[in-house]
Amino acid sequence: MVSETVQASCVTNGGTESNQGFKRKHLGSDEHASASCHNGSDAKGDIGTSGLDLTANVDEDTQLDNASKKVRLPKELTLQDMYNNQDAFDEDDEDDSDWEPVQKHIEILKWFCTNCTMVNLDDVFHCDICGEHKESGILKHGFHASPFLPEVELIQAESEASARDKDFWSEASASNCSTAVGFDERMLLHSEIEMKSHPHPERPDRLRAIAAGLAAAGIFPGKCCPIPAREITLEELKMVHSSEHIAAVDLTAQMFSSYFTPDTYANEHSALAARLAAGLCADLASAIFSGRIKNGFALVRPPGHHAGVRQAMGFCLHNNAAVAALAAQAAGAKKVLIVDWDVHHGNGTQEIFDQNKLVLYISLHRHEGGKFYPGTGAALEVGSNGAEGYCVNIPWSRGGVGDNDYTFAFQHVVLPIASKFAPDFTIISAGFDAARGDPLGCCDVTPAGYAQMTHMLSTLSGGKLLVILEGGYNLRSISSSATSVIKVLLGESRVCESENAVPSKAGLHTVLEVLKIQMNYWPNLSSSFEKLQSQWGMYSVENKRKQAKQRRVFEPPVWWRWGRKQLLYHILTGGHCHLK
Repeated sequence: MVSETVQASCVTNGGTESNQGFKRKHLGSDEHASASCHNGSDAKGDIGTSGLDLTANVDEDTQLDNASKKVRLPKELTLQDMYNNQDAFDEDDEDDSDWEPVQKHIEILKWFCTNCTMVNLDDVFHCDICGEHKESGILKHGFHASPFLPEVELIQAESEASARDKDFWSEASASNCSTAVGFDERMLLHSEIEMKSHPHPERPDRLRAIAAGLAAAGIFPGKCCPIPAREITLEELKMVHSSEHIAAVDLTAQMFSSYFTPDTYANEHSALAARLAAGLCADLASAIFSGRIKNGFALVRPPGHHAGVRQAMGFCLHNNAAVAALAAQAAGAKKVLIVDWDVHHGNGTQEIFDQNKLVLYISLHRHEGGKFYPGTGAALEVGSNGAEGYCVNIPWSRGGVGDNDYTFAFQHVVLPIASKFAPDFTIISAGFDAARGDPLGCCDVTPAGYAQMTHMLSTLSGGKLLVILEGGYNLRSISSSATSVIKVLLGESRVCESENAVPSKAGLHTVLEVLKIQMNYWPNLSSSFEKLQSQWGMYSVENKRKQAKQRRVFEPPVWWRWGRKQLLYHILTGGHCHLK
C-alpha cells in the first residue's frame, strides 16, 4: 500500500491563530496564515461624507467614558452610513474573524492498492477495483495471502515451507535439476524515480509477488534450481539491437532519472537490470538446449518484447526473447519458435525477426483494428522479404477474451503451424496481462488457461521450453499464473485436455480471419478453415433462429398488421413499421 496526502482548501470560520498552528503541523510550513479584515477606515477612494457627519453628532464625553462600548448611532441610518461605519457595529472585546472566510488547509489521505495500483480513499479498507485489502500481505506470501484480510504472519506455514525448501535445495544440488529459474535481486533496483499522480504499473513489486508465491509453495527456492546471473555482453546485444540503441540504454547509468518515452522510464540501475535480464535469458536458453536442464522460467525485468532494433518503448529496454532465441541458435538449435501471449503485440520481436525464416513468431493479442497499444499486429502482417508466413498474428477484436478463445486459437492455428514448422527450441513470451483482473489488459485468462497453453507447447521441440516473463500488472494474477506455469514445467500440474473448446463469436471470427490468410503459407490449415467456416455459418443461422424465437414469445394476430394496431404489431414482431 502506498499512501499520499492531498491538500485541499476550504472556507471555514476559525481564528487566525489556530489556523496558523494547523498549517504548520500538517504541512511543515513556517509561514503564517493571515486573514484580511477590511473596514471603512482602510477603504480608499471617494466614500462620501455621511461618516464624518455621524461622528460629529456623537457626544464626546460619552465617547471617552465608554470607549469599550459601541458608538451611539442615530435611529435612522442609510445603507451608506452602515457601510462606512462597520466598526461601530462591533464590540471591541469581540474578534470579528469568526465572520471572515479564512483559507484553511486540510489533508485528504489516499492509498494506492499494492495489487493493482489503483487509488482509493483512506477510509476504504478494500480496493474499489480489485478488492485487495489495503494492508495485504501479497508481497510477502504472493497469491497465497488473503485478499480480504490484512497481512498475517503465517509462522507455521512458513516454517514448514522453509523445511521443505532445505530438502528440495539439497536434492537439487545433489542431482541434475530439471527446471531452472533465472532471478537476481538487482533487477528490483530498476524503478521509476519521479513519483507521478499514479504508481507506474511496471514496478519491482511484480517480481517480489511472484517470488513470494513460489517461495510459499516451496517451488523456488526448492524444487527449481537457480542459475548464476551474468550481464549480457556487448557482442551478444549487437546481434539484436543497433549500437545506438545499446549506447542509449547504457547512458542512463549516468542519470538519476530519464525517459525513453513518456511511459518507458530508466534510472541509474536500469541498464544493469536490463543486461542481467538478457544475460539470464541467454544462459537459460543455452542450458536448456544443451540438455543441462529440461526447461526454465526467466523471472526477469524490465520486460523486452516491445524493444526493437533501434528503440526502447512500452516499458521495454532490451529484447530478452530475441536474445534467448539467438543464444539457442548459437548453442545448436536451427529453428526457434516464439509464442507471445502477452495482451500487447510484441512489435519489437516481430521487427527483429520479420525477415527470418528460422524463427517463427506467433502472437495472440488485443488489437481492435489497431486501436489497442501498440497498434501493430494485424493478421495481414505475415513477414517480409521471403519470410512470409513466419509471422503469425492472432489479433483479438475486443477485450474480455478468456480461456476458451485462447485454447481454440491454439488448437486451430498455433499448434498446426508450429507442428509443421517443427522447432528445435520453443520460447514463450509470457506476459500475464491478459489475466483476469489485470488493469491494463482487461481480459479473462485464468491460471488454468495459462497452464493449458504451457502444456500444449511443451509437446513441441522435445520439451525444450523457456518461459520469459513479459507484462502483467495485477500482482495476485501474475503470482498465481506464473506458479501454475512453473508447475507444468515441473510436471506437477494435471492439465485437463480440452478437445472441443467453444469460442466466442468474436474469437471464432478472428481465428477464421487468420486461417484464411495463413493457409496461403501453411497448406495444412485448409481443411481446418473449411470445417470451421461451415461451423461459422451454422453458428450464425442458429443465433438468428434464437433471436427470432425470443422475439416471438408473444405472437400477435396477423390482422394487426393492417389494422389500427399496426405499430404494436411491428414492435412485438421486431419488424419495422413505415407509416405514411
